[in-house]
Amino acid sequence: MSVLPIRPSDSRPSGTGRRVTRAEELRLQLADEITRGKLPPGTTLDETLLAARFGVSRTPVREAIRELAASGLVDSRPHRGAIVARPSVERLQNMFDVMAELEALCAGLSALQMTPTERRRLEELHAAMGELMRLGDFAAYREANEQFHASIYAGSHNDYLIELTVGTRRRLSPFRRAQFRALGRLALSHIEHERVVTAILRGDRDGAAQSMRSHIAIVHDAYEQYAQTI
Repeated sequence: MSVLPIRPSDSRPSGTGRRVTRAEELRLQLADEITRGKLPPGTTLDETLLAARFGVSRTPVREAIRELAASGLVDSRPHRGAIVARPSVERLQNMFDVMAELEALCAGLSALQMTPTERRRLEELHAAMGELMRLGDFAAYREANEQFHASIYAGSHNDYLIELTVGTRRRLSPFRRAQFRALGRLALSHIEHERVVTAILRGDRDGAAQSMRSHIAIVHDAYEQYAQTI
């Protein structure tokens, strides 16, 4: 059984075209530990101890903590260090509302602007993700999902929109990654993607936008469902 090769996550993050930095790797690992409950709210994040743990200087640790604070996962207090936090329900809802509209706009424009090559690549990637879903390969599906959404951003052919969307996605990435742990989420995600892909391939701008908007709303709900189990 073969699937399309998936670029490893340590080479390029979604939608940026740049190599992942050490700070980015730390951000993803710390975010994963926070959303899994291994670092519960109130835990102090000591830069010196974290630098020693990961074998790095304090600079990438400081950058990772700054990024986590932007997501609401960390409360960074001047002269008092940082502690693990949890974003308010209202803030997280607001972030997902904005994400849904940005991604809906990307999907709608992709339905109109994607080249034949880009459409074929999206269809192939979606099919490959179906194989990963059937194999139950959580890690590979999650990384392929980054590529799936990035390809739709790129398909909009609107650089400013891509910039805004990627920036918002970075803030929400800890929650979007965690939602895949919700029971049955891989299969449901693939079904939601199917609706988006079908609309894009048909050139249905409104259908693509609505399908993507609905998908992001469900992602939020899936994260909340998962968060209640930790």
